Amino acid sequence: MTRHIYRCPLRWSDMDAFGHVNNVVFLRYLEEARIDFMFRLRPSDGSPSFSGGSVVARHEIDYVRPLVHRHEPVVIESWVTKIGAAALTIAYEVKDAEGADLVYARASTIVVPYDLEAGRPRRISAEEKSYLQRYLPPVEEDALVG
Repeated sequence: MTRHIYRCPLRWSDMDAFGHVNNVVFLRYLEEARIDFMFRLRPSDGSPSFSGGSVVARHEIDYVRPLVHRHEPVVIESWVTKIGAAALTIAYEVKDAEGADLVYARASTIVVPYDLEAGRPRRISAEEKSYLQRYLPPVEEDALVG
């Protein structure tokens, strides 16, 4: 499975009074990684692609351990866990380094493509679906037998 890798710098202002990254700041980190991931798909042949708009429908986050300020960036690995007709789910791990075992947070976000001009959700295009499928985990054979 392919994962999108985003290196996110820590800022001094991300710290709270206890000296670790504030829980709300993690959502900003995930936003930066998600935008970097989704905006890599550029419109072609007039495709609306994700740069045409999307909205977050849900966030879920598990804080695994405190993250304290340091000069090295954290790595956010992102991948797709579900693609529906008009929504997708992106999963994340916030880590020390790509492939590292030390995880600070695990999260997921449900994203809905949005038509900004019409002011309403829209379906995922074939181009978007093709791009997203590269980031889906492989289907295990046992899951197909079921």
